[in-house]
Amino acid sequence: MCLKYALKNFLCTPRFLYISSMGKKPAQKLSRREFFEKGHLYYLTHLSIDNVIFGFHDNQLKVLLLEWKDTHRWCLPGGFILKGEHIEEAAIRVLHQRTGLNNIYLQQFYAFGDPNRERSKHGIEPPVEVKNKSWLTERFVSIGYWALVEFSKVVPKPDEFSETCQWWDIEKVPTLILDHNNILEKALESLRRNLNDYPVGRDLLPPKFTMPELQRMYETILDKQLDRRNFQKKILALDILERLNERKQGGAHKAPFLYRFDQRKYEKAMKQGLKFGLQ
Repeated sequence: MCLKYALKNFLCTPRFLYISSMGKKPAQKLSRREFFEKGHLYYLTHLSIDNVIFGFHDNQLKVLLLEWKDTHRWCLPGGFILKGEHIEEAAIRVLHQRTGLNNIYLQQFYAFGDPNRERSKHGIEPPVEVKNKSWLTERFVSIGYWALVEFSKVVPKPDEFSETCQWWDIEKVPTLILDHNNILEKALESLRRNLNDYPVGRDLLPPKFTMPELQRMYETILDKQLDRRNFQKKILALDILERLNERKQGGAHKAPFLYRFDQRKYEKAMKQGLKFGLQ
């Protein structure tokens, strides 16, 4: 899908966006010191991207986090917008760099502009070899996006400033830098609001899944239990699932049937609009 077509449709139906374009890159790869000293020549100042990347694994909702090299504190995967780059392209570029995926589900959900977002107020300083004040220590307004990815397909990769990039259970997330805990909370609220309009299992689950696995995913996101019969009745009424003549193997009890999303029915239903009625 080309960026122009995707953005046109995004503006007409401003809920969900799939884009696979990668955006532009700097004329040269900057070292860590050069990024602090010369990054403002390539990137917009005072404006950044923060991504909340959700996955689902072992019946747990996961979020991808980075650990900083210097402070060993954790943060959301983020980045900056190249001059001449569309903001959506920047978000996609950052997501690809952290996950290795090209076709990523993405939604913009909030802008964060608290005056206390200035990095220097949170003990985040440039390397000692950087003598002059860096553009990175000033206040940034951040645009928040959340993404849904299939856990098994992600190859987490840290950026130049990070030691590691790894998944965390949503319930065990540590204290993050700046206002990143608040960003994560807002992203989760936005995801929950969209559950009635968008079948998130298509992005979070493997191609084949059981009805209990699908229900558990929704329960994990909503942080509450759902009635089994009522849930199954509502999800089947959407007429976007195909029950396969296969059962999941390896369980102690009678193996449940496997399902998958019917692509044709799914696309038709998304155009017409869905009302799941979970909340």
